[in-house]
Amino acid sequence: MVVYPRVSMLDLGGPLAAFRIASEFDAGSRHGIRYECIAVSTHGGLIDTAEGIPMMTQAIDALADVHIDTLLVPGAFDPDDVTADPALTAWVAQRARAARRVCSVCIGAFLLAAAGLLDGRRAATHWLHAPLLAQRHPQVLVNPDAIYIRDGSIWSSAGVTTGIDLALALVEEDCGRDTALAVARMLVVYLRRAGGQSQYSPLLASQSDTDSDAFASLDRWIADNLTADLRVERLAERMNMSLRNFSRAYMSKRGRTPAKAVEAIRLDAARRLLEESNQRIELVASKCGYAGEEQLRAAFARVLTISPRDYRKRFATCGS
Repeated sequence: MVVYPRVSMLDLGGPLAAFRIASEFDAGSRHGIRYECIAVSTHGGLIDTAEGIPMMTQAIDALADVHIDTLLVPGAFDPDDVTADPALTAWVAQRARAARRVCSVCIGAFLLAAAGLLDGRRAATHWLHAPLLAQRHPQVLVNPDAIYIRDGSIWSSAGVTTGIDLALALVEEDCGRDTALAVARMLVVYLRRAGGQSQYSPLLASQSDTDSDAFASLDRWIADNLTADLRVERLAERMNMSLRNFSRAYMSKRGRTPAKAVEAIRLDAARRLLEESNQRIELVASKCGYAGEEQLRAAFARVLTISPRDYRKRFATCGS
């Protein structure tokens, strides 16, 4: 566990709890795996976390002769805090070569990217910072939706609590599904959260943008006009931009294509209707711009890996 000043305790503590519980559950199994977790920093000693509570760490030099199976970089609240120490970035780049796997939680991905470990790879990070990661490191294939991504030996997760999702996936790979499921139950979380490919409402990004961002108003217009003609050509015309320029600019700003944004906004609207109303699924599909219930079901299966009916059963907040 790589620690640095102003690291997020939750990014670090979630995976630590999962590994500790997994060690207890798996000790008597045929795998017999126990995780030895070590928090390291450049010089060791107490490191101030983002929450203001100091954390004791070992110096990276103390691990010179220690084999690292899994190298995990948690995130912080400011991407610049993650990459502030060039020596730590260089150490991660060097030690990653011999590690079985390298992982990041939240904006810990910025350190992996700075170390050159994400070049040409798919990666996840906090939805709010996904465009910045794509801008600073255009060679990284940033997915702004994913809960976590595995690309070869490199794993990356999205914002904050998704570090637990990532840790559960690592435990499942090491110890099997039964142990991972037992850990999830102890943590009172899903082994795989429903809609495992969506970490946020796509309109949250628009709400956090400044008024000068023209795409923010476009996103809100899309959400208010889901049954309109939302083909990319029509959206480009609405923005008074050429199709090529619009697609390129939107991708640069949002980290996704306009077509993917329309799909995400439609799906988010359908999810909210399923959660908050008793409307028939066919009507939900129609209101959200789908050709019918079958198209809605296909979208849920493709993106959320769950059917609309099962989603409603699990997450509905209204009475039946």
